[in-house]
Amino acid sequence: MPFRIANAASKTLRTVALLEAFKGAVVLLAGFGVLSLAHHDAQRVAEQLVAHSHLNPASRYPRIFLDLAGQITEPQIPLIAAGAGLYVLVRFIEAYGLWHYQKWAQWVSAASGAIYVPFELLELREHVTWLGLAALALNVLVVIFMLHFVLHGKEIVK
Repeated sequence: MPFRIANAASKTLRTVALLEAFKGAVVLLAGFGVLSLAHHDAQRVAEQLVAHSHLNPASRYPRIFLDLAGQITEPQIPLIAAGAGLYVLVRFIEAYGLWHYQKWAQWVSAASGAIYVPFELLELREHVTWLGLAALALNVLVVIFMLHFVLHGKEIVK
């Protein structure tokens, strides 16, 4: 059932919807990139990408990326792409529901944001970065907003 909500809450819900759609679009592009690695040397392609991006291959995140690329085998590529496709589908459905003020989407958004919080805390325990702090803060804010809105939102009758 749709909700009649304040303008600020409406803008926040739509902002979260756009954020979820953006995350889905990024993973969609990454999934196509992984799928394009079929019949190619993933390690070599990853090294070229890191070099082309002028990243230090010895620094933390490029090293993680290169190590993962070195572990990808030919049979895993379609599975990774399928997993990315499933993630994208969930994100786009969630974004659609949030855009249209659906209560189920607000629950999904609260739950999906909450799932990331322990992992972000573990990452920050290992290595504190501004990006990690921002991701944690954003997810906590989304979870709080969604739970507040779901629990205290006013439904209207059509």
